[in-house]
Amino acid sequence: MNPGSAVFKASLSALHYTGLDRLVMPLTGGTGAIFMLHHVLPAAPMVYAPNAHLEVTPEFLDRTIRLVLERGYDIISLDDARARLGEGDLDRPFVCFTIDDGYRDALQHAYPVFKRHGVPFAVYVASDFADGCGNLWWRALECLLRDVDAVEFQFDGVTRRFGCGSPRAKLRTYRAIHHWLRSLPERDARDIVADLCRMHGMDASGLCRELAMDWNDIRDLARDPLVTIGAHTRSHLPLGQLSYAEARAEIEASCGRIAHEVGRPCRHFSIPEGEVGYAGAREFQLIREAGLLTAVTARKGLLKPRHDEGVAALPRIVLDGDLQKPRYVKVMLTGAPFAMWRGSGGPPARRLSASAA
Repeated sequence: MNPGSAVFKASLSALHYTGLDRLVMPLTGGTGAIFMLHHVLPAAPMVYAPNAHLEVTPEFLDRTIRLVLERGYDIISLDDARARLGEGDLDRPFVCFTIDDGYRDALQHAYPVFKRHGVPFAVYVASDFADGCGNLWWRALECLLRDVDAVEFQFDGVTRRFGCGSPRAKLRTYRAIHHWLRSLPERDARDIVADLCRMHGMDASGLCRELAMDWNDIRDLARDPLVTIGAHTRSHLPLGQLSYAEARAEIEASCGRIAHEVGRPCRHFSIPEGEVGYAGAREFQLIREAGLLTAVTARKGLLKPRHDEGVAALPRIVLDGDLQKPRYVKVMLTGAPFAMWRGSGGPPARRLSASAA
């Protein structure tokens, strides 16, 4: 667990055990929530698992669905959420479940859980991932460090050597390199990891075909009316780092490709790296111009009545591998932590990997 996770969990636990979350819920609650997931996989404890925060177990997903139903929430599709927000039909709180990127475990492990409960969910697909040519640089870095005892390269203009002789050393090295790469434009980060892989004789080209659904998988999933297939750009590059023409093409081409492949319009969109600084007014306007019904971000929060007009920048709640306890979900559904963070200038530093959102 990284330090940001520890702070995040401590704040949620404090709100839960003091009862402050329930006390302030009449002031901080919302009309609904959209949950964000990435991977749903059986538990596989490992010391070196730097991206484990992106994974939740099928059992935790099952418990979360039961929890929200027991607490009186409707679980609805994105189409229905848009209709409720637009019509002001907000008497009953609701929840939407969404999964970013389009990994194969959405079909293998998440879908059976949703199907068993008969509840809808959405999968946002990056079309390059489905083509098998997406760049999963954060996974490539993870795999590279797993297989070597040391790496050496130019780090902030200085040649540095990082030891990877033990699982814990590999984890420390991954976090140090990943933190630095996240401070760079993503295209630069991708190039640096590609160079590292070549230097060590690693071929990362098959990672996407191994981990992501192909179009046949996506069509199989889309046949179920419980499932909404949304777009997540072509290349998964942050839109805010692209030119106007590039950002527009990423949105429009990905939506068009998905509509072609699944045989129905693509109405919903997830903004890669949709936190503050990665997308803003320009990107939200492009989404509106594309005629999409909703677009979700990685910004944390509940849905409010004002989101009937701000459907191009909807907040979500992350279902995080470090937070797989019902009490954390309960606290986040009250809205208390998001109100607290806004009042203090923002949440604890807790950056998602490049695959997030």
